[in-house]
Amino acid sequence: MAEAMAAMSRHARTFWLAARLLPATVRHDVMLLYLVCRTLDDLVDEGDPSAQRRLVEVAAWAAGGSPVGREELILQHLRERHPAIPLDAVTDFCAGQEQDFGQVAFRTEAELDLYAYRVAGTVGRMMAAVLGTRAPEADGAARALGIALQRTNVLRDVEEDSRRGRSYLPQESLELASGDRVMQMRIEVAIAQHWYERGLAGVPLLQQGGRVVRGAAQMYRAILLEIERNLVRQTLPVRAVVPARRKLRILAGEMLRIA
Repeated sequence: MAEAMAAMSRHARTFWLAARLLPATVRHDVMLLYLVCRTLDDLVDEGDPSAQRRLVEVAAWAAGGSPVGREELILQHLRERHPAIPLDAVTDFCAGQEQDFGQVAFRTEAELDLYAYRVAGTVGRMMAAVLGTRAPEADGAARALGIALQRTNVLRDVEEDSRRGRSYLPQESLELASGDRVMQMRIEVAIAQHWYERGLAGVPLLQQGGRVVRGAAQMYRAILLEIERNLVRQTLPVRAVVPARRKLRILAGEMLRIA
């Protein structure tokens, strides 16, 4: 548990602020799920020689195989506690991580949406299963919210990704913007906002932690506002940062919100 808490506090400060407010019945499980996903993501990003093998092993477990490493054991434990965790989300997550080997470039918005679903929408689906849902539609909303969060990451990390040989912004939107990269960013911000609306619409379908999920999403969504402010000044590339004090105000507002 200590390692899971340390990983979240170090790599996901926005979600760390919110996760501590989750009900005690699910807080531990949410952090363990994050630890699994963070560990696999780090193996890929850091170029660990074992990354591809570990992704194959985790996907094989999800397909009915035996656990080989710690991540499969944790997932197996979580699924025993939350049988609704979708195994296809695990295999899709592994497929998304494999896309990050080597250079990345997307041609269409559909390709970016698929990638965003694989690396983040899958996590949203698993998270929703841990929190519990009131209707089948919650799965699609969790998928949408994950896509919104990942699209926000893409917009925030344009410069950093470029240095890694990765270009997640689709050529399709650049062509629509007639080669104007500021306009392309505006288009991408609008698409991300659309995914947030779809995702947040499903928050009332969660059995637990709905206000925390909404608060975390709105804190992350604030990054888009910072990006838009930079775009008004025509400044690119952009690495938007939301001050911790503002995040706390957003989170507090959501926690006190009348449903």
